[in-house]
Amino acid sequence: MRLVADVHGASSALRRVAVGARPLLVLGDLINFIDYRSFEGIVADVSGKEFVTEMVRLRRAEGFAAAGRLWHREQARRKEELSSCYESAIEAAYIDVCAALKGADAYVTYGNVDRPDLLERHLPPGVVFVEAGVIDVDGLTVGIVGGGLTSIGIPGEITEDEMADRLNGLGPVDVLCTHVPPAIGPLAQDVIGGRQKGSAAIVDYLERARPGFHYFGDVHQPRATSWRVGGTLCRNLGYFRATGRGFDHG
Repeated sequence: MRLVADVHGASSALRRVAVGARPLLVLGDLINFIDYRSFEGIVADVSGKEFVTEMVRLRRAEGFAAAGRLWHREQARRKEELSSCYESAIEAAYIDVCAALKGADAYVTYGNVDRPDLLERHLPPGVVFVEAGVIDVDGLTVGIVGGGLTSIGIPGEITEDEMADRLNGLGPVDVLCTHVPPAIGPLAQDVIGGRQKGSAAIVDYLERARPGFHYFGDVHQPRATSWRVGGTLCRNLGYFRATGRGFDHG
């Protein structure tokens, strides 16, 4: 099977890696709100690049709370106009990126920036949306749990308790796939700034269920790309928008 995470609007690259007989697993964050390298994305398209530049400056200088305050001030000032524009832009983004999976043997879950309802609605026929569950791929049992743990009030978030419940519902699997990393410092934080994104519930599951592999994304520039938790090899799949490369398991 082939795996990708953090597509963030890279529809052309996704179409390329989806071609072929291998089953494809897409582990969340399909649309792109802000590319912190280029400042491109839905926010720039709707609110302007100057606004994005200031948001990124505040995030780097003062943290997420300061950037969030700027965002909420802008939303309050232009609420009706922005709400309609963002809804249209988000839906258009899903139409574009989901079309890249047409004809693919693919399973898709969501990340923290995703709108799970729109993502599922726009997936092509035959592509399977998985919120949480176990699938069989090439004779392997693969557990998939979607959702992110950013805690800023967006639809793609779940709590640690929800993560634990979903993991407990899987039972033992050969391979675990999530959007977020386990709460292992070097796997859960970007090399430049950022905050810890890892899940303690995932660590608990790995220690208890001991799958052979754990694949995830969410952290675009991790301090480490792989780590062992007991007998489990944990691996960040890489920031697909930047690399355009999938990871082939087996």
